[in-house]
Amino acid sequence: MEGVLFEAVIFLLAAIVAVPVAVRFGMGSVLGYLFAGVVIGPVLGLIVDTEDFQHFAEFGVVLMLFLIGLELSPRSLWEMRTKLVGLGGLQIGLTTASVMLLCIYLFGFAWQTSLAIGMILGLSSTAIVLQTLTEKRLMRTGGGRASFSVLLAQDIAVIPMLALLPLLALPGVAGFGPDGSIQRPGTGEEAHGGEHGAVAMSLVEGLPAWGVTLVTLGAVAAVVLIGIYATGPLFRFVHLARLRELYTAFALLIVVGIAFLMTLVGLSPALGAFLAGVVLANSEFRHELESDIQPFKGLLLGLFFITVGAGINFEVLFRAPLDLIGLTLLLMLIKAIVLYTLALAFRIKGRDRWLFTLGLAQAGEFGFVLLTFSQQLSVLPADTAERLLLIVALSMLLTPLAFIVYERTQHRMQGPAETREADEIDEQQPIIIAGIGRFGQVVNRLLMLSGLRAVVLDHNLETIETMRRFGIKGFFGDPTRPELLHAAGIENARVLVVAVDDKEAAVRLVRYARAQRPDLHIVARAHDRVHVYQLVQAGANDVVREMFDSSLRAGRYVLENMGLTDGEAARIEHVFFRRDRDGLRELAEFWKPGVPVSENEAYMERARQLNAELETELVSRLEEGDLPEEADKTPAGAAEVRKSEAR
Repeated sequence: MEGVLFEAVIFLLAAIVAVPVAVRFGMGSVLGYLFAGVVIGPVLGLIVDTEDFQHFAEFGVVLMLFLIGLELSPRSLWEMRTKLVGLGGLQIGLTTASVMLLCIYLFGFAWQTSLAIGMILGLSSTAIVLQTLTEKRLMRTGGGRASFSVLLAQDIAVIPMLALLPLLALPGVAGFGPDGSIQRPGTGEEAHGGEHGAVAMSLVEGLPAWGVTLVTLGAVAAVVLIGIYATGPLFRFVHLARLRELYTAFALLIVVGIAFLMTLVGLSPALGAFLAGVVLANSEFRHELESDIQPFKGLLLGLFFITVGAGINFEVLFRAPLDLIGLTLLLMLIKAIVLYTLALAFRIKGRDRWLFTLGLAQAGEFGFVLLTFSQQLSVLPADTAERLLLIVALSMLLTPLAFIVYERTQHRMQGPAETREADEIDEQQPIIIAGIGRFGQVVNRLLMLSGLRAVVLDHNLETIETMRRFGIKGFFGDPTRPELLHAAGIENARVLVVAVDDKEAAVRLVRYARAQRPDLHIVARAHDRVHVYQLVQAGANDVVREMFDSSLRAGRYVLENMGLTDGEAARIEHVFFRRDRDGLRELAEFWKPGVPVSENEAYMERARQLNAELETELVSRLEEGDLPEEADKTPAGAAEVRKSEAR
């Protein structure tokens, strides 16, 4: 017991120390977990045997696929069929064939062994890639969606791979028993549970092929039927207890139960969990299940990455470091070539193409599963399996570095919109709108309805073409380019609206426009308070935080529904808006670039004073009757009056 607790403390301490450091330096949590595993395993030797923890941690992958399934309805999955079968299927097939041919002609392996190695190394890491894409907010990009399609196809492909591996067993690869006879899995003590006497449970053991098929289909049908018909009543039954921990227990029961059922019929637990998630994607309990399972998924995935790092056998690596590192890089190069070729064929362009190529050029966690299975079935010799295990782990270790390379170089990776020349601007108006996303579109529509016209500039070709289909004229080009601004008439314009998404580009644009036209009125969109200060210092006249006005409107609705009249809520909203706007202007003078506001004592002191002044002004206005007479002395008091009247 003490040993288990000690190892648990080591795992948790390593994660808590390593991950914040890795995130702080922009490396992401996955690389932090992997390095933590390397330190506590091979380097310090605090964790020697990771096998038990790895089996437990692999359940994090199961939970992750369940949550992915919750985000995909059957309809959206059907819409992805082209990428699943085409893009994903071709990636698996081409990578497997490439590695197989390399093993046959370069290393002289038998075709059976080569095919097994090709399948093992053809898969990518669902856990690392999806976790990194989510953290870096790349999941909704074209490259992120394409990567997800391939990963999903790979997870599904694990099933036929597991079915095919037993057919590739070679007699010469089998191990030898104590008497020198060939010892195949299932013929010795291990088949009866080894020293612990654990007997493997299976619903398909000893059944004919047609029986296995029927039982497997029955298990899949059971998952679908339970998800559709049984989950709702069971969830309502659990709701009767009104205990939060029971919701969590029920969510875990669904995932664990389905994973266990899939194991009994020889299917991948991760695939079963994914199927259950898809079935429950349209359920009214989807968000509840997601919130209950999310913390367990994150913790177990972190543990999984730590075990990968701790399981790297540096003794094998140090025997032939150049060979193993070279083979790892060769594998990643082969996969990158296949992925890049597919990206060209499927018209994945620009940054998305490189994200797709660099993100999936590694082996994956299911490779560990296939490796273990292959060794048990005498498909791979022990020394080859050991080397492959190290290659898989090293490629996973290098993957976060590939994402860092992508981030550092993505500004050089031009997409189709960026390679096209800017449009020739053939008109000038007194208003220029730089950036026509959601923010700029609303501004432009308001101007058009008022009878005003603006020159619209945006570097997103798809957005410009969409506007043109609606009869709205816009010009493609980078609004921060001086020649484009002058062509749009910056010398004679009265107002410039800066609504570009890139925060740094917005500041540069405001600074340049102010230098060219000191008298120009500049209205700029800001992402947050710090961005407001940057834009004010750059020379913007009016700065609008993109979420501020909508948040004020939401707060006003809350006040109205808590008992205040429309007039009371509107007055409070107006006072808050005016004071916050004026306060921002004043706080901009205290803000220092590069210094976090929480460490700027003068800024923090003035912010506290402004907050107190706002509260004092609101109370004094209420006491002076500036609000309607039926209001109480405070908003909270007014709400209590309304609630007491309602009773």
